[in-house]
Amino acid sequence: MAQKPIRIRDVAKRAGVSTATVSRALSNPELLTEATRETVFRAIRSTGYRVNRAARNLRTRQAGAVLVLVPNLGNPFFSQILAGISEIFGESDLSVLIADTKDHATAGKRVVDYFLDSQIDGMICLDGALSDEEIRQFEENGVNGRIVFACEWKHGSSLPSVRSDNNQGARLAVRHLYELGHRKIAHVTGPQDNVLTHVRREGMLAERAELGLPVRDEWIIRGDFSLESGRSAAERVLSMEDRPTAIFCASDQVAFGLISTLRMHGMKVPEDVSVVGFDDIELSEFYVPALTTVRQDRHALGTSAARLLLECIHADGAISNKHSGPVMIDVNLVVRQSAASI
Repeated sequence: MAQKPIRIRDVAKRAGVSTATVSRALSNPELLTEATRETVFRAIRSTGYRVNRAARNLRTRQAGAVLVLVPNLGNPFFSQILAGISEIFGESDLSVLIADTKDHATAGKRVVDYFLDSQIDGMICLDGALSDEEIRQFEENGVNGRIVFACEWKHGSSLPSVRSDNNQGARLAVRHLYELGHRKIAHVTGPQDNVLTHVRREGMLAERAELGLPVRDEWIIRGDFSLESGRSAAERVLSMEDRPTAIFCASDQVAFGLISTLRMHGMKVPEDVSVVGFDDIELSEFYVPALTTVRQDRHALGTSAARLLLECIHADGAISNKHSGPVMIDVNLVVRQSAASI
């Protein structure tokens, strides 16, 4: 059962003073005697009471900043999303703060504390790995109306989100390989617990079923969106007796690691095996061979998320009916040199 939040009357009871005295200790401590101040502040510390400035300060936008949570700042995928976010907030009076969640870069600070300590007016979360406890804290403290998911999201959450049509992107990749004559198509996934992994896998499987393509367990290879997982996937492919003729990777980074490792072992791309990625990061066009990939409009993901958050902030955390579902950004297939007819 969730613990009830500590109220100012709880502090007053613990200190043996009135609620007005507690309020004066917080707002005008110089009006109280040193002994009374010490008694009140001791009660505040012992009860764990926190001044909830969110309702007051967020309404007047006194913090003047928004926070963007990024799963891994070292991943070039996020650069254009952050550029789009910065572009929109650059036209407002809100600064952009960035926290890398890969190694818990918030240094143990609860995300909700950024709101409660009046450091931010809103948040864009590019990381769908927020815990149920964090979501509960947002709701309990009344700040969930100022949070927007972008790119990733959390299943079961009512928080607004902006996302690419990942399902359609996976279907485009498989359809393209099918039209090139491939029937033995492998897939390298993202991290097992990532929402994008599941949606892209669902799209891949749905398109295979529609096209009547065979599905073999060994052709679904677990990855994690990284170069290293691409290398591991290539080693798996090289060890197979019945190798696929084409591989759809859940990210461009995976595709790069895969291709480089295959080439190190004498396999040519696309002559021996075709490869399709997902994201269309900047390097995709310049990689050798240039990567055929599903393009996400990352800049649009950023600008759309920023505009949506601004709307939430200006509406005092209220979401209009038009945002009852996710804002979907179209994807398209960019055909280059890494996939060819069989």
